[in-house]
Amino acid sequence: MSTYESRLTQLIEQQEELLVRPNPAVEPGNGIFSRHQFPVLTEKHAPLFWSYDLNPETNPHLMERIGVHCAFNAGAIQLDGKFYVVARVEGNDRKSFFAIAESPNGIDNFRFWDHPVTMPETDNPDTNVYDMRLTQHEDGWIYGLFCTERKDPNAAEFDLSSAEAQCGIARTKDLKTWERLPDLKTPSPQQRNVVLHPEYVDGKYALYTRPQDGFIDAGSGGGIGWGLCDDMTNAVVDKETIIDSREYHTIKEVKNGQGDAPIKTDKGWLHIAHGVRGCASGLRYVIYAFMTSLEDPTKLTHSPGGFLIAPEGEELVGDVMNVAFTNGTITTDEGEVFIYYASSDTRLHVATTTVDKLVDYVTNTPADPLYSAKCVAQRNELIDKNLDYLANNDSDLLKRIEALRVK
Repeated sequence: MSTYESRLTQLIEQQEELLVRPNPAVEPGNGIFSRHQFPVLTEKHAPLFWSYDLNPETNPHLMERIGVHCAFNAGAIQLDGKFYVVARVEGNDRKSFFAIAESPNGIDNFRFWDHPVTMPETDNPDTNVYDMRLTQHEDGWIYGLFCTERKDPNAAEFDLSSAEAQCGIARTKDLKTWERLPDLKTPSPQQRNVVLHPEYVDGKYALYTRPQDGFIDAGSGGGIGWGLCDDMTNAVVDKETIIDSREYHTIKEVKNGQGDAPIKTDKGWLHIAHGVRGCASGLRYVIYAFMTSLEDPTKLTHSPGGFLIAPEGEELVGDVMNVAFTNGTITTDEGEVFIYYASSDTRLHVATTTVDKLVDYVTNTPADPLYSAKCVAQRNELIDKNLDYLANNDSDLLKRIEALRVK
């Protein structure tokens, strides 16, 4: 057997095993959501014909020609019973592009479509595009809002790191043909993590924004913003109102951003977002949740303290360490929720839960009291309530908890 045949056999067998691998839930978890054992997408899921010249005449050693480095931050949508993610795929050349993978159940058996998304450009070409949020709007279109990155036109001659981020906008009916629209215009110097609300508000399109002074730093940007615009084909937001603010010494002190379009529930709009804080190793990204009013989506009604999902185990390691980030969720008609989150800018995972569980979590988890002494008082209240319950309950199971206490 030739080198070509031997290598191709190995590559095919490894990918076949990967693509059909079951992805069981990891139990017991925390009762809010279930992690699953394996990532749903990695660079190894990329079709072999994306990276290799498969002609033995021109590639006898079967070398990679255009490598795929990682597959992560993905928008998500369910159409006709199938689960689709629009992943950020990054090549070895550092350029990101969008690619669609589909699954019959949203948990495993994800397979990429043959070709990445061909995203039309505006008159000002994107250097890089990434982190698409998908919204199936009541106007009949599926909108993809994403970050478009370009070199800062005001950078010094030899400054090759200064960049500018804005919100790119495209729309589609079938995820196959995309119409590129002009970039969003807002009062902020730069924009990231912009998400379209799924319904009209006062006859207008509503957008969640993240005002930033710079490419990395939020600066004077106060948190997750809200703005209205008349027309998505020429989207202009004249005023941004902060609906979920950054706070000192919390999980969102450095910056925070909307994850995906909020989930409409009987109790309010349920939001899943990301928060960033500084730490000794750099920046730490986690995922959190909050709720706003159905009648007034700018009004914050519930804000559980702390994170919903933080990176753990192998999720802590990757291209950018200590990151859990989401820009895609799917809510089924049966009330199941699939949260697609990436770890450390490297791979894509799924956490599964239900609308009822998330509403319970958001409405019954106390808010962050912002001071250590108040946090201790908050925890002591729960402890005392539980100890009183244990003392007055004859359950054999609960007696096992008693046996674990200090004697």
